[in-house]
Amino acid sequence: MAAALLGGILIGTASGLIFLLLGRIAGITGIITGSWPAPRRWWTWRAAFLAGLVLAGAVGARLAPDRVTGSAASLPLALVAGLLVGFGARYGGGCTSGHGVCGVGRAQSDSIVATMTFVVFGILTASLIRWFAIAT
Repeated sequence: MAAALLGGILIGTASGLIFLLLGRIAGITGIITGSWPAPRRWWTWRAAFLAGLVLAGAVGARLAPDRVTGSAASLPLALVAGLLVGFGARYGGGCTSGHGVCGVGRAQSDSIVATMTFVVFGILTASLIRWFAIAT
């Protein structure tokens, strides 16, 4: 619980600082798609942000390996899933972090609707998976 709270505080702080200091949105989809090609001054902070994501994951896996779990799925399945998520994020005008953290924080109506959609379909998907697990 404390780790989740700390993580939320760090994400909110980083998103706020990027917006206040750079005037940019900390949505991962926008950061990645805006990285190539990008003017040098905008590429540097994007590269640092993405490196921070990878580094944070590595540190988390090192400090609490029992809390960081990976999928048992095959690499081809993981690649297809990643491509589908990327396509959905581009099609939806952003990813969950961009809409949920940054868009809702800026009271953007499209982000509020998108976040409500993510939550509703997340609940439905989890409920269906649980229902099928119980039924079998």
